[in-house]
Amino acid sequence: MPALDDWRRPPPTGRQRRVDLGIGLSVTALALFNLLLARSAGMLSYGPSGAAEQVCWVLAVSLPLIWRRSHPDVVAVVIAVMFVGAQVRVVPEQQVASGVIFAAVYGLGAWGRDRRRARVLRLAIIAAMFVWLSVSLVLHHGMLPTDGAGPLGPLFASIVNGVLINVLIFGFAYLFGETAWLAARREHQLQLQAEQLRAAQAMAAERAMFGERVRIARDLHDVVAHHVSVMGIQAAAARRSLDRDLGTARTALAAVEDCARTAVHELRRMLGALRIAAPPDHAWSAAASRETAPERETAPEIVGRIDRVGELVERMRQAGLETSLAVYGEAVPLPDSVSQTAYRIVQESLTNTLKHAAASSVDVRLRYLARELEIDVADDGRGGPAPDGLPGPGLGLTGMRERVAIHDGAIEIGPRSSGGFRVRARLPLTESLASGATR
Repeated sequence: MPALDDWRRPPPTGRQRRVDLGIGLSVTALALFNLLLARSAGMLSYGPSGAAEQVCWVLAVSLPLIWRRSHPDVVAVVIAVMFVGAQVRVVPEQQVASGVIFAAVYGLGAWGRDRRRARVLRLAIIAAMFVWLSVSLVLHHGMLPTDGAGPLGPLFASIVNGVLINVLIFGFAYLFGETAWLAARREHQLQLQAEQLRAAQAMAAERAMFGERVRIARDLHDVVAHHVSVMGIQAAAARRSLDRDLGTARTALAAVEDCARTAVHELRRMLGALRIAAPPDHAWSAAASRETAPERETAPEIVGRIDRVGELVERMRQAGLETSLAVYGEAVPLPDSVSQTAYRIVQESLTNTLKHAAASSVDVRLRYLARELEIDVADDGRGGPAPDGLPGPGLGLTGMRERVAIHDGAIEIGPRSSGGFRVRARLPLTESLASGATR
């Protein structure tokens, strides 16, 4: 889009052209009728022009108004020249012609695309009109009244009156034309701002939707993938124990059942969130939201919080890992976002240990420090390639980094020098929370 300083008013629309056609023809008809009245009133006792010439001059002055918006500069110049020519030939029709010259100057100011040229042409036309006024007064000074009843001389009063009327006519024509052009530019500016606002709103909505989808994708990976992984490990343990130890097999199958129920509840919650986050122009959005509302209300809410880390550790123990959990410092209430982030970090770290590390033990430590919460998960596995054999960081590690970055925290992920793999994250605590924590 062009800059506002370089803006040029667009050409008139088809409807505006049709309106100009009607106005031009109507003004021409009115001018011809006024000429008829002037001739009938005997105003042609002087002057060289005949009836046919007078009609031609009236047409030449009035008809160009048809193009006053499509070609304002040409129309203004033509009307000004024809106006002076008609007066030179002493055409008696002047009332409508004066309105036409006013409309021409106004139209040039309101619709001139080149503002510098429009300004120069208007000033030149106005100057030419005053020059012609002076010449006309000199040529027809003998026809001016010589007697009057006022304190001013009749000649002086007539000159002042003529100048004053022309100043008002052309001054208002110039001012109104400039005001109309400024109003059109202001409307264009408002349209630009409205378009930019709509674009910004659309971008904000798109970013919000993208962020929500990323969050849901992260939760799907962290929660569902974790439970499915545990289910796989427990199912394999149950299969191996069926022939040897039915008690161990029942325990493993119970863990599979519990993980499956939790995974289903998480899927329902996240699918419901996906439906709510859908754009409003989707016809199925409202119906889908209403359809899943009872499920969201009746299904138990499975929210990962730091006080449930013990359950994660216990599940790892049931899956066959030797696990330990230690909490250092005085635990303080945490904001839900921080608590859930800490939970997800532990969950993802344990899932990766179970799936990829070939570890026999894992150690989870939570430290409530003076100004931050530290989460430390270390195992004795191989700690080598990236999860799932990918060439770079897996989605789980990326999700952990994103969660920590949201809270302006820090995270270290990598193999330990003594062997194994470690995830250590630090989440800052607010001053009010940090004051209750000790080293």
